[in-house]
Amino acid sequence: MSATEGEGTELVQVILERDPRAPLVLTCEHASEALPAGVSWPDEDSWLRGTHWAFDLGAAHLTRELARELGAGAVLAGFSRLFCDANRPLDSDTLVRKVAEGRTIAMNANVDGAALDRRLVAWHAYHRELDALFAASAAPLALSLHSFTPLYEGTPRTVEVGVLFDREEALAVELCARFKSAGFDTRLNEPYSGKEGLIYSVSSHASVSGRRALELELRQDLAVEPGVRAKVVRVLAEFARTAAADAARGVPTA
Repeated sequence: MSATEGEGTELVQVILERDPRAPLVLTCEHASEALPAGVSWPDEDSWLRGTHWAFDLGAAHLTRELARELGAGAVLAGFSRLFCDANRPLDSDTLVRKVAEGRTIAMNANVDGAALDRRLVAWHAYHRELDALFAASAAPLALSLHSFTPLYEGTPRTVEVGVLFDREEALAVELCARFKSAGFDTRLNEPYSGKEGLIYSVSSHASVSGRRALELELRQDLAVEPGVRAKVVRVLAEFARTAAADAARGVPTA
């Protein structure tokens, strides 16, 4: 399998900021299960297609819907997380995942050297677009949108919404409270922890640009429901507008 120079750029979707007063910028690292032109899924990996291993179900829809509501800018990775994970640093051992559910991922069994460099074309294209978005926007907040499987390697997950943070605990507590008030089973740093580097993409870009950053995880059986996403968009939009207004007035986060 191969990807030629520039293919990764075609697999990055940019939503331009429509409102200069937009309170946040959005990122979505696992928006698609697509592979670059000329690359196809091996038969041995057909079981991965359409699953949470390949992409975050519902996350792209949620990102576009929230961007539309707020007039916010967003960048969505259009390549599968199994091709190359845009939410991992370059030295991560899961940048190109080798195993899922105890089974070897055939297309990733022997990826190193030049083969890895070709995949990183997509990774770098995504992060360049984030650099450009963050540089062009005056929004004080950054939010990464993801979804997670309700059943992970045989273990059920009851949590519905996870608010992930590394540095911004007070901001995360506020958003968590809002989702709880809206009736969601919401927890901090579950089912993954931002303190373990799992909000790498939004956090790294936000730290360079002086923004406050969080990541939202919505359980996938909910993320694929338009009515649930609409409710999530309302919570996030109200939170973002309030947080941005507080920041403009110099009001500290509670």
